[in-house]
Amino acid sequence: MPPSKDRYELLRTRLRRFTRMLHGAQSGDVRAVHQMRVASRRLRELLPILQIDAVTGQKLEHHLRKVTRLLGTLRELDVMATLIGELRARDSSDHVALDRLADLVADARARALGRLGGKVWKQLGRLSDKLGRVAVQLNAPESRLPQRRGWRWALDARIAHRAERLDATLRAAGAVYLPERLHAVRIATKKLRYAVELSVEAAGGRTSADLRTLKRSQQVLGRMHDLQVLIDFVRSVQARLKSPELAVRRSSDDIVRGLENSCRRLHARHLRERPALRAVLEHLNARPAVDARATARRAG
Repeated sequence: MPPSKDRYELLRTRLRRFTRMLHGAQSGDVRAVHQMRVASRRLRELLPILQIDAVTGQKLEHHLRKVTRLLGTLRELDVMATLIGELRARDSSDHVALDRLADLVADARARALGRLGGKVWKQLGRLSDKLGRVAVQLNAPESRLPQRRGWRWALDARIAHRAERLDATLRAAGAVYLPERLHAVRIATKKLRYAVELSVEAAGGRTSADLRTLKRSQQVLGRMHDLQVLIDFVRSVQARLKSPELAVRRSSDDIVRGLENSCRRLHARHLRERPALRAVLEHLNARPAVDARATARRAG
C-alpha cells in the first residue's frame, strides 16, 4: 500500500504546481493561466487543515482568493475563444457573427491581461515565497510529531461539510434547467472534489470511485456553465448591434439557439448521472460521524 502523506508533502506538491505556472501565466499562456488558477484553488482547500496560525492563514487565503478571481476573467475569455473556435469548425454559415465575437473576445482578453500588470505578478511571486516559508515550518521536526495529526480529523470534517452543501444545492436545483442553481451545484461539486482529492492523496492513493464520479459530474456541469456564459456574452453583443447589422443579429440568434440546445442535452445527461452523485454523498456520509458543531467550527 502506498505510504500516506503529511501536511508538508501535500503543500509542497501543490506549491510546486502553482510556482511552475507563474511565468507562463504572466506571458498569457492559456494552459498556464488555467493550471495556475486550479493550483490556487487546491492551495485554498489545503490551507484550513495546515494548522498554521490564524492570522497567517487568513492572509494567505485572502491572497489566493484574489489570484483565483484575477485569473478567472482571463480563463473565462479563453474558454469563450475555444468554444467560438469549435463553432467555426463545425459550421461555416455563421462565420460573420463568429468572427465578430472572436474579435471582441480577443480584445477583451488583451485588456484583461494588460490590467494585471507587473505589480500583480510580483505580488504572486511574493505569495509563492510566503507559502514556501510555511512549507519549511511544516517540515520542522516539532511539526511532524504524532500529536499534530489532528489535521486529518479536520479534513474529514471538511468533507462532511462539503457533502452536506452539495446535497442542499442538488435539492434546490430540482429537475428544471435553472442556470444559477446549476452553477451552485457545479461550485459545490468542485469544492467536494478538491476535498476528497486531498483525502485520497493524504492516504497515499491517486484516485477513487467517488473522485471519478465527482470529476465526471463537474466536467458536465462545467461545460454547461461555459456554454451559458457564451450565450450571455452573445446576447450582450446583440444588444449593442445597430440597425444595419441585422444579418449579424440573425446569425447570432442561430448561434444562441444551438448553444441552448447543447445546454439542454448536457442538463439531461446531468440528471441521468445524479443517482451516481447521490451515491457518492451516501458513501461519504457513511464514514465515521463527526460532531456537527465541531464540523461547522473547524471545516470552514
